[in-house]
Amino acid sequence: MVEAENPGRSGTSRATDMVVSRGRSARAANQIHAALRADIVEMRLKPLDILNEKHLGERFGVSRTPVREALLRLSDEGLVDIYPQSGTFVALIPRRALFEAILIRKALEATTVTLAIAGDTPGGLAELEEKQAQLIASAEQGDILAFHRIDSEFHQHIAELAGYPGIWNVIRQVQVQIDRYRYITLPRSGRLDVVIEEHAAIIDGMRRRDDCAAVAAMEIHIGRMIEELEDIQYLDPTIFIDDRQS
Repeated sequence: MVEAENPGRSGTSRATDMVVSRGRSARAANQIHAALRADIVEMRLKPLDILNEKHLGERFGVSRTPVREALLRLSDEGLVDIYPQSGTFVALIPRRALFEAILIRKALEATTVTLAIAGDTPGGLAELEEKQAQLIASAEQGDILAFHRIDSEFHQHIAELAGYPGIWNVIRQVQVQIDRYRYITLPRSGRLDVVIEEHAAIIDGMRRRDDCAAVAAMEIHIGRMIEELEDIQYLDPTIFIDDRQS
């Protein structure tokens, strides 16, 4: 004999199942978003590459729902273009958005250097020099991923020395297109050595507590990217898009 169904318990059970299912879907979407974001930023997925929901579902072993949620988040970040009738593609790097992000970073990092010098930084400078040593080692090994990570840690540490680590959090919010650009330019011949030299100039200015020299070194370091973007015709149209008029 089949026992009579308890409506209250059944409803609770169904509600619990729905909550668990949504939780799993959210976690899956987060994991997919993180993996695809890293692939796009680190240029393993190139601009205009197709992102097929079915294939991505098979890759991550999930249904299309968390895949779609992850793609929508990437679209909000400007990393993915979704065309309902055509498909989903890795976004081109927008020249104007990249230029604006560099300007924001240049201004904020000049401020962090000034504030760091105004504080007591001898111990902090030792840590900055250690980051520089790690950067040199990663360059000698040709490890671009490690170089980029340590480079970011170098700049983050300056914000911490300034006493305003939240400034780096603001920079990170606008940094995504810069990161994509950096993964294109860092492998170029001699580029790692240039970054190391520019970091050395920043450290030297901070060590001498020379505000003008340290800020100038930082502006040269960040401003180099601006110079490269001044003439859009030299940027690969399969990677960049001139969105200045949009």
